[in-house]
Amino acid sequence: MELTKKSTHLKLGKAKHQVNWTVTAILVVLAICFILAPIYMTVVIALKDPSDMVNVLSWPKHIRWENFAEAWKMTDFPLKFRNTLFITVVNVIFTIITNSLAAYAITRNRKRSKLFNLLYYYFISAMFIPFNVLMLPLVKQASAFHMDNVLGITVLYIIFGLPMNTFLYSGFIKGIPTALEEAAIIDGANSWQVFFKVIFPIMKPMHATVAILSFMWTWNDFLMPLVLLSDPNQQTLQLAQYVFQGQFSTQYNLAFASYLLVLLPILIIYVFFQKWIISGVTSGAVK
Repeated sequence: MELTKKSTHLKLGKAKHQVNWTVTAILVVLAICFILAPIYMTVVIALKDPSDMVNVLSWPKHIRWENFAEAWKMTDFPLKFRNTLFITVVNVIFTIITNSLAAYAITRNRKRSKLFNLLYYYFISAMFIPFNVLMLPLVKQASAFHMDNVLGITVLYIIFGLPMNTFLYSGFIKGIPTALEEAAIIDGANSWQVFFKVIFPIMKPMHATVAILSFMWTWNDFLMPLVLLSDPNQQTLQLAQYVFQGQFSTQYNLAFASYLLVLLPILIIYVFFQKWIISGVTSGAVK
């Protein structure tokens, strides 16, 4: 009987560890087609001379590293990088602080106040309004309030991220027992201390998720800077890519070299912070 049980367990263990090689092969092929192929094409074009552009997929006959230097100068990379980095970092910091605070106040008071319940649905409804609908009124209002600059667009990013972040934070806050807050109040903490010393540290997994989403959205966004930042000295890296497109031709090799320069900071950040990024997302999912 014991031998039979052992053999049964071994069979079950083998069944659990069996690999479906057909599905694995299909996933690998899809990954090559949709992930590695575009990266390969970008790198190849970025290293090419304009005379080698006949066959886009072929490796360049002579690697032209000068493309990166020319793209650096044409886009005024240091200035545009500083603008983009300022907007992104300030947005992420203030988004985490203000949006989590707003979501906490709304979530904890929804059942007691119709006003907070209405605010919750008001913010959530904004998720379903496309930015294209708000574009023209936003340009007029931003110009009237002198917000068509780096600082103004940073404030707008914080505000526009509020609907989605309220939805994310609210779901997480519901899982935090109110007994923690009641114990802190008994110990003499006021409302601000309860939030920043008790609730805010508990929300670290969701902070990580919101930070990742906000960072990627702000860094890669093109449309909002396009309609708001008319001053060349205020523009972001995404807008700087327009410089390669002329009236009659496009400098593809320089453009793709510039794309890699824009992509490089995100890759570096992911390499150094992947441990915290992955743990933050998975912890938020488990919570």
